[in-house]
Amino acid sequence: MAVKIRLKRMGKIRVPQYRIVVVDSRKKRDGKVIEEIGAYRPKEEPSFISVTSERAQYWLGVGAQPTEAVAAILKITGDWQKFKGLPGAEGTLKVAEPKRDKLEIFNEALKEAQNEPKGAAVTSKKKADKAEEKPADEAKAEAPAEEKPAEDAPAEEAKADEATAEEA
Repeated sequence: MAVKIRLKRMGKIRVPQYRIVVVDSRKKRDGKVIEEIGAYRPKEEPSFISVTSERAQYWLGVGAQPTEAVAAILKITGDWQKFKGLPGAEGTLKVAEPKRDKLEIFNEALKEAQNEPKGAAVTSKKKADKAEEKPADEAKAEAPAEEKPAEDAPAEEAKADEATAEEA
């Protein structure tokens, strides 16, 4: 039986993800496999490559033939050089930088928020609309007039309360 190490396509349209598999060469591309030995996601930056090195070495040792794409991946990880006994067995695999911890990001944002001035940054919409409609002179002239009814309102409420108390 001819055994191949090849890619099995997974994922959605335009977002390919591959598994590196050991399979009988007569099987379909995405058919039943003997063993999965790795993963390859080319759309990530840098491309994600994960290969179980000892299983790749075993299958190469028993005569499994890698396809061109898998051979290139094995050269990047250094497994092909290790199998052939060539120098440079460390490979040229690029590793993505680790993501920052969410707690660390939150604490930095919290420090920045504490350093900001605590003035009113937002004006109420009603006040802003009224100020735009009236010219500056009219707004100044009517401002004291608007305050007087607000002061009279508590006095009127007090008179109404006294009247209800007398009726009782």
